[in-house]
Amino acid sequence: MPDEKPYAEACDRNRDPILEVLRGHFADRRRVLEIGSGTGQHAVHFAAALPQLAWQTSDLEANLAGIRLWLEEARLPNLPPPLALDVCDPWPAARFDAVFTANTLHIMSWEGVRALFAALPGVLKEDGVLAVYGPFNYGGAFTSASNAAFDAWLKRRSPASGIRDFGAVDALARSSGLTLVEDRAMPANNRALVWRRSGGALRP
Repeated sequence: MPDEKPYAEACDRNRDPILEVLRGHFADRRRVLEIGSGTGQHAVHFAAALPQLAWQTSDLEANLAGIRLWLEEARLPNLPPPLALDVCDPWPAARFDAVFTANTLHIMSWEGVRALFAALPGVLKEDGVLAVYGPFNYGGAFTSASNAAFDAWLKRRSPASGIRDFGAVDALARSSGLTLVEDRAMPANNRALVWRRSGGALRP
């Protein structure tokens, strides 16, 4: 049905562990851009839990109708209408003090990942924070058998997709003026990676 909200079970499973990370790193943030908002479930959950944040959703045009259904039902004052955003196309002329994205880097092509990081200096303020959630390889190796199987499934579906290597992604972040401040193990062999502009050191 056209008025039925999209739903992803994984969002319900991972939203609270992600929220724990965001509570720490986004405590002093005021305006967040979420890249690849998907169903919109994360946005509603995080905006309700972090009312000091204006949570700006974005995604490909085809996904915006579903996001709108979640936002309209929630009726939260800190959830503006979603933006159409393809990371390989021009980005909105707006500035944010935080950017968040979950389960996107392994879906988009490597060209898309590079485009995302290249665009960040144009939208992140000088003290901006980037938080990324999803699976990553380390030293070119999978961290679990389930991630290896997931990567194979991704590549069967779309050869340009696949689990990204942390080192390669961190190099893109550093080239955009970002410094890693946390790499946290998350449930189901995922990671929460957080970078900050203008300094910051990796936590032990």
